[in-house]
Amino acid sequence: MSDTLKIADREFGSRLIVGTGKYRSFQEMARCHAASGADMVTVAVRRVNLTDKSKESLLDYIDRSKFFILPNTAGCYSAEEAIRTARLAREVGLSNWVKLEVIGDERTLFPDNEGLLEATRVLVKEGFVVLPYTNDDLIFAKKLADAGAAAVMPLGAPIGSGMGIQNVSSLRILREMITTVPLIVDAGVGTASDATLAMELGYDGILMNTAIAGADEPEKMALAMKYAVTAGRLAFEAGRIPRKLYATASSPLDGVVTRSS
Repeated sequence: MSDTLKIADREFGSRLIVGTGKYRSFQEMARCHAASGADMVTVAVRRVNLTDKSKESLLDYIDRSKFFILPNTAGCYSAEEAIRTARLAREVGLSNWVKLEVIGDERTLFPDNEGLLEATRVLVKEGFVVLPYTNDDLIFAKKLADAGAAAVMPLGAPIGSGMGIQNVSSLRILREMITTVPLIVDAGVGTASDATLAMELGYDGILMNTAIAGADEPEKMALAMKYAVTAGRLAFEAGRIPRKLYATASSPLDGVVTRSS
């Protein structure tokens, strides 16, 4: 069964994108990446050693022949910071792709929409493939797509919260109304059932980090997420049965001989 995630001019065999932060060791991170079956990993540019080759870096534990690196602008609180960080990632040879974050609030890590849209427009003009992290606002998501974003990444719950998908109705509306670019749920997943739910809503992919890295047994959770994303996608494609208030017999009654009174 061939089912790939296509973003811009690239295709990925897995619809799961995983992060690189919060692991107990780089070795554990590498094992989890392998278990997840992901093709793409995201790296926080501002939190990784890019210049001093004498020091250990998480990049040393990512096999770039197997994983596509998606730099991200985590920790940036203005459009200017995010643009500068994306340019740095490209200059050091990471990628011209960027998971764009412009944070507006330190406690919730909700995005600064005005700054996010500004940075998207600038980076798209400079030839970047931009995947902005945003909230679940339909109108703003459309603006990002119109600005040239290669995918739009609405949150399911606050970053790192593990609360699961809290905004099912909003995500359903986004999925129904936005068809020009892929939609990827980014943030909020806590366990495998959350990932399955997001995929059953018809989302093209999921990005997660804390749900795997923070688990008691991260490798097992990475494997669970691999299966959860696959199961959710298959269920979406299969089409669920309608919800009904009353029972419907599992076995058809046509042709059944009933006992006479």
